[in-house]
Amino acid sequence: MADAIVVQSLSKHFRRYHVDRPKTFKEALVRRFRRVRPVGWFWALQDVSFRVPHGRMVGVVGANGSGKSTLLRIISGVVRPTEGNVKVHGRIGALIDLGTGFHPDLTGRESIFVAGVIAGLTRSEIAQRFDSIVDFSELQEFVDSPLRTYSTGMQMRLAFAVAVHTEPKVLLIDEMLSVGDVAFQGKCLEKIRQFKIQGSTIVVVSHDTKLVEKLCDEALWLRQGRLEAQGDPGMVIGRYVAEFFAETHRRTPRSRPVLRTPMGTELRVNENRFGSFEMEIVSVRLLNADGLPLTEIDSGDALCVEINFVSPQPIDGAIFWVSIKRNDGFVCSEINTQSGGFRLPTLHGQGCITLHFSRLDLIAGKYDIHVAVYERSWAYAYDFHQQVYLLLVRPTAHEKGVLNPPHHWEFGNSQLPEL
Repeated sequence: MADAIVVQSLSKHFRRYHVDRPKTFKEALVRRFRRVRPVGWFWALQDVSFRVPHGRMVGVVGANGSGKSTLLRIISGVVRPTEGNVKVHGRIGALIDLGTGFHPDLTGRESIFVAGVIAGLTRSEIAQRFDSIVDFSELQEFVDSPLRTYSTGMQMRLAFAVAVHTEPKVLLIDEMLSVGDVAFQGKCLEKIRQFKIQGSTIVVVSHDTKLVEKLCDEALWLRQGRLEAQGDPGMVIGRYVAEFFAETHRRTPRSRPVLRTPMGTELRVNENRFGSFEMEIVSVRLLNADGLPLTEIDSGDALCVEINFVSPQPIDGAIFWVSIKRNDGFVCSEINTQSGGFRLPTLHGQGCITLHFSRLDLIAGKYDIHVAVYERSWAYAYDFHQQVYLLLVRPTAHEKGVLNPPHHWEFGNSQLPEL
């Protein structure tokens, strides 16, 4: 089956005009049409390529002006690209401009029909879904009042309600959390989750990185119109937040030296390592119960993850984090010092912290161990090592699933009453 969205070598530029450009024809005439022509071009997107399989939810993050909304508008067909092409397989539902088709003199009822037709529904389809749209918007008492009497939040409720009733196969969402109050935002999020469960492909632009990390299967990071990173939401967002922090504080994380793990893998900044580097993880070792290095274990064996770090300045409240992922990206376990109630002292200088698994009951397979140390509020990572520590679990039986927990069988006489 073809991917739901295919973006190939996509670029888009816009004209840039003088800041003092005339706003009206009369003003331009008085100025003899000076400063009317564009003074240059601005590239909103440059050579962006990616694919979104059917049924996946992808989050797009980046600073203001990085091209996120332009990308969604091109995918939806509202804007044409300057270079490259976009292919979309399936009916598109776009929550980009929630007020499209609304006019202050129209009633809520009339606006539902106008917005529904613009979204691609027939009049009969809108009529069939009318009651459901009104119920979702919670505007039953105001549906026959003109939109000029609606607050901005009420108009957004109505527009969102229409948009989510178009039953799209591909749903594009631009800053959906700006819709209504907190209660209605939760209702909207639940609707988005339903679309995801039903197999819709969803692309969402949001500055809420926690939301993207929680809901999305994959994340894209746009930086000045270019695709900076793509992949696991936690990894992409962690790198995005860390670099944003570094730029804000005029740090240069790209200048860190290349490190090599005991397994021979190189750690390169912005490839498999990122962070602000106020504290650094200098080495990670996988050990057995006797403290000997290992790369393979039997299912049920003990495992220790030793993390050596250095903190040039005193840091309070740091959070160490270890994640074990299957080679297909499935998260088997995530453990951190904060959730475990383990209180670290103020860290300064060199140190070592070790996570002990008395037994690791994973089934046979290849696993990646990710290691990080975060700022006390999880705002960004001091240092994050991604997919560099490989652990092979050897088979011990014909097991299937994810876990091979401790177990035993017991045989005894039947305790059922006689017939």
